[in-house]
Amino acid sequence: MVRRLRPESLDFVGAAPVRLGFTRELSASPERVFHALASDVSGWAAWFPAVSSAEPLDEGAGRDVRLRGGTRFRETVLAAKEPELYAYRVDVTNAPGIRALVEEWRLAPAGAGTRVRWTFAADGPAVVRGALRLAGPGLGFSFRDAMGRLERRLATGS
Repeated sequence: MVRRLRPESLDFVGAAPVRLGFTRELSASPERVFHALASDVSGWAAWFPAVSSAEPLDEGAGRDVRLRGGTRFRETVLAAKEPELYAYRVDVTNAPGIRALVEEWRLAPAGAGTRVRWTFAADGPAVVRGALRLAGPGLGFSFRDAMGRLERRLATGS
């Protein structure tokens, strides 16, 4: 069943009932990491194992993302400020219970590389909020694994 979520702005990242944040440093420059996030949307499936496909929509203003297991997201890009910020909200999904979801990727120089901070901000009924908090360690593992894969991909120039 496809469901339309509440359209939130970037401010939701600081106000959402559930906010999960994860950080990792990569050796690639912020510009290269930003490109992998914002310009090479189709490449996400090569480095983020949870993603089975990702396609840009509307000349980069949106994205269609499919996760392994069948979850789908149609997203609107809220911010693409190179090389420091990439954020999007989910507009439509088949995931049950979620009322609003915004993801923010903040990039900052860290020595010769980049500090990547991913924030997952969501709202839903109490049971969904609790389940998302319990899923935090798994999301953190998925993020760290994806960043390791992205690190290797950027090092080889893929």
